[in-house]
Amino acid sequence: MPQTALNLIAVGIFLMTMTSLLGPIFNIPPVVPAGVTFGILGLATADTLSWNSRGVSLLLDLFASAQQRQRIINHEAGHFLTAYFLGIPIAGYTLTAWEAIRQGRLGLGGVNFDTQTLTAEPFDLEKMRLTLDRFCTVWMAGVAAEKITYGDAQGGAEDRQQLRQALTMAGLPEIGHAHKERWAQLQAANLLTRHQKTYEALVEAMEQRASVEECYRVIQQCCDSESEQLAANN
Repeated sequence: MPQTALNLIAVGIFLMTMTSLLGPIFNIPPVVPAGVTFGILGLATADTLSWNSRGVSLLLDLFASAQQRQRIINHEAGHFLTAYFLGIPIAGYTLTAWEAIRQGRLGLGGVNFDTQTLTAEPFDLEKMRLTLDRFCTVWMAGVAAEKITYGDAQGGAEDRQQLRQALTMAGLPEIGHAHKERWAQLQAANLLTRHQKTYEALVEAMEQRASVEECYRVIQQCCDSESEQLAANN
């Protein structure tokens, strides 16, 4: 069962516990906490089985604060910018659960990569290893972006899961997964720090829901400006 559904179940159990404890004080019948809990459990189960937890994602998104929404934008901008510089094509992005569901995806947001151009190339072991390194860096870029901006990271669980699944499929022993994760996060942090102004401009563009092409132009304009400034200083 997805983590969002498990979180909803945990909330239901917490409400049942609190209502049971406070029930005698406020004269709440015992059937009330039981009914609330069974209702939440039933909704979570039905949503997971019939709608692949999209309802839970929408519910969580509905109650997300402005700070949480901004974190998502900063997180996804980290993925976007790192993918751009590492040559991974971007097909699109979403920043809310509703946007993700309209595109047939789960979660509260995400950057979609166009991997067709990568898989169409002839198989080369060394090239595949470098491609995996690039994707690992991109997956950890959201966490790196949050830590640079806020000092900590609240998202990234799905990113870490993708990274570890890819490393497992590539045959890397599980004992090396944590090291690879730290390495990828450091690479992403270094890239984002070097292009801090470009990252900030991209965040502003994504806040306005700029298209992928418009985001590309923003990044290129910032890079051109950095190059001109560097040339002028020399």
